[in-house]
Amino acid sequence: MNLLRALATVSSMTLVSRVLGFVRDAVIARLFGAGIATDAFFVAFRIPNLLRRLFAEGAFSQAFVPVLSEYRTRQGEAETRRLVDRTATVLAIALLAVTALGVLAAPAIIYVSAPGFSADPGKFALTTAMLRVTFPYILFISLVSLAGGVLNTWSRFAIPAITPTLLNLSFIVGALFLAPYFDPPVMVLAWSVLVGGILQLALQIPALAKIGMLPRPQIAFSDPGVRRILGLMAPAVFGVSIGQVSLLINTIFASFLGNGSVSWLYYADRLMEFPTGLLGVALGTILLPSLSKYHSQSAHDEYSKLLDWGLRLTFLLAAPAAVGLALLSVPLVTTLFHYGQFGEEDVWMTRQALIAYSVGLLGLILVKVLAPGFYARQNIATPVRIAIATLIATQLMNAVFIAPLKHAGLALAIGLGACLNAGLLFRSLRAHGIFHPQEGWIGFLLKLAAALAAMTGVLWFAMGPERWWFAAHGAMRATAITGLVFLGGAAYFASLWLLGFRLKDFSRHSA
Repeated sequence: MNLLRALATVSSMTLVSRVLGFVRDAVIARLFGAGIATDAFFVAFRIPNLLRRLFAEGAFSQAFVPVLSEYRTRQGEAETRRLVDRTATVLAIALLAVTALGVLAAPAIIYVSAPGFSADPGKFALTTAMLRVTFPYILFISLVSLAGGVLNTWSRFAIPAITPTLLNLSFIVGALFLAPYFDPPVMVLAWSVLVGGILQLALQIPALAKIGMLPRPQIAFSDPGVRRILGLMAPAVFGVSIGQVSLLINTIFASFLGNGSVSWLYYADRLMEFPTGLLGVALGTILLPSLSKYHSQSAHDEYSKLLDWGLRLTFLLAAPAAVGLALLSVPLVTTLFHYGQFGEEDVWMTRQALIAYSVGLLGLILVKVLAPGFYARQNIATPVRIAIATLIATQLMNAVFIAPLKHAGLALAIGLGACLNAGLLFRSLRAHGIFHPQEGWIGFLLKLAAALAAMTGVLWFAMGPERWWFAAHGAMRATAITGLVFLGGAAYFASLWLLGFRLKDFSRHSA
């Protein structure tokens, strides 16, 4: 399998989803602005979304895929199908219980996750009502994650990658056409979450049936494979999803700041998720099954080479994304969100958060590459220790930054924490003898720095004054930002080509 081609497939499918995600956020910003209603929704959506990332895409997938890959490599199709059946049954039972508990305990969850909302009874009541609608999303999206893990292990990357578009389409259709039928209208967003989860699961079912892995109910809590997955999953919650835990704690802090703080952080985070999804999630998706296969085959040298390939691609693509997000923060925010109720102050506040987040973009994506280096080997203890240390350090930075920088300080703490997490993961991979860097890293990084400098200079002069972006109309801004992105990309990749980089140098095949 050509991994570069697989990465391109996953990234292109993710690109469609991210573009629709920006359309969705632009629609929400235009119709609902940044205030009490959107703060309530973003808190109500963040909680099940956090659980999705903690348990579904995070700990569960990192625990499930290595064991599934081992079964497929060593035990054959019948045992692998039995593992899928039993894991899906146990997961569904657990999720039904968690969903019921979440709906019943919604007020208590809001008290814990956004305690500042309790000072405004109307805001608190609206958030609670929304959470009761959005919480069942965790049931459907966790089953989607199980299906995606199976399909990715069978190298069927396209369907899991395109699935998130259905959630964005649900948001867009609901906000544009159905909002007037809800009271208050913002409740349509909560129902769109639930409908989007159902649609995503429905899309996966035919793909699973095609490869003969559509789960059938089979209760077996004592199954050795299921017990191994659960044993790996519990501590992996910390190791994989430390950034999401920090985001939840940031929401608690932000709930005590002025109205709009939660929304400004949300919109900045959405911009950060674009490169994180295109590269970080895509790389993690294709690396984990391949690394797990190499570990099952005891191919240690290939394991290390694959990690090196992933790290080089991360630096090559994430570094210009980080610089671009910071440099083009005002053009991006005005183009995407500065309409209707989303005013000029909202642009400047979101800009502050985006610049702070961009400091840690490279670290955020590196974690997506480095963490599978441990989880593919079913080594949970090391990344958990690192995750706990990172969480503590991030909260200490929150305490230091929140007073002078407000919501932007919370974003900066997340970014710096991600860099610390990546650095500690890298050091541990080296210390354990898992990763041995290939030759040429110093020259690689120097050439990268030169190309980044060229891109920065071109964008700085081409961007023009920031006030222009506030005065220009939407179509003109969209045209201008598109031109800037292509111009910056052309300057960067042309510089790399002149410095000797070639696409074939990054080609990589997996057994």
